[in-house]
Amino acid sequence: MEDIRIVIVDDSAFSVAFIRNILENNGFEVVGDAGNLDEVKAVVREKRPTLVTMDMTLPGTDGLECTRAIHEIDENIKVIVISSMMDEEIVNNAKKNKVSAYIQKPFDADELIMVINRLTATEELFKFLQDEYFPVFKEALIDGLNKMTKTLLTYKNEYTSVGEHESAGIAVIIGVIGKFSGRMLLDLSKETAHNIATSVFRREPNGNDEVVAALAEFSNIIAGNACSILNKKNKALGLRVSPPSILSGDSVLISPPNFTTKTAVGDSAFGELLLNVGFTKGDSAWM
Repeated sequence: MEDIRIVIVDDSAFSVAFIRNILENNGFEVVGDAGNLDEVKAVVREKRPTLVTMDMTLPGTDGLECTRAIHEIDENIKVIVISSMMDEEIVNNAKKNKVSAYIQKPFDADELIMVINRLTATEELFKFLQDEYFPVFKEALIDGLNKMTKTLLTYKNEYTSVGEHESAGIAVIIGVIGKFSGRMLLDLSKETAHNIATSVFRREPNGNDEVVAALAEFSNIIAGNACSILNKKNKALGLRVSPPSILSGDSVLISPPNFTTKTAVGDSAFGELLLNVGFTKGDSAWM
């Protein structure tokens, strides 16, 4: 981490020492500190850091004015606000002033290091995700189906997806957010969905609503488990799933996302399942 040069902005000697200790113990280079606006301008001009940690309350100024001054010198410097104050208005103002991340005091070393890694290792981290995500999601689907229905899934075809997708009957779409954003799509026929729901409930579903509910929860479990595995492989990813969206009909066309996705088609005891997953850059380190 020799290429990550950090300046600490805080008027508390304790906070400066505390943050410095965390950073240096994790291999980062702290090149200076500052406690007011003039000191911020001077140390940033002299040291040209990669990243600045920023307190919000400073003598005669605040963290946002200091952030604007930093970006007038170099707009590429990333700023992480570290403050005891945190509410929706403050966070929104921070985002408007191009703060890269916001951490509330008290915080621990892992939280700070995770945010820094997410901000400074984008290319390397995205390559890691691109290499890892598809096998993990495929295995999560196999494992989830096995645990919930005691049956197996065998993949028979894989390809990179382009263009619209025509649903076989029911499509469950789950968004993924974190350092990078993405999408998981699980598509299957109404008959296959009914068969899976029957196996999960151990009885005939009480109408289409129960089938949809079963498929939504099943898909949520698959996506959640896959994201948990990826986060364990690299906690800087910080992946989380959003609530599922369900599309159902005899002729449903699903627009492609604005990023590359991968598709695997599998055979199960209930019928064919299609798994489609992809990720894109563009999210930030905001928690």
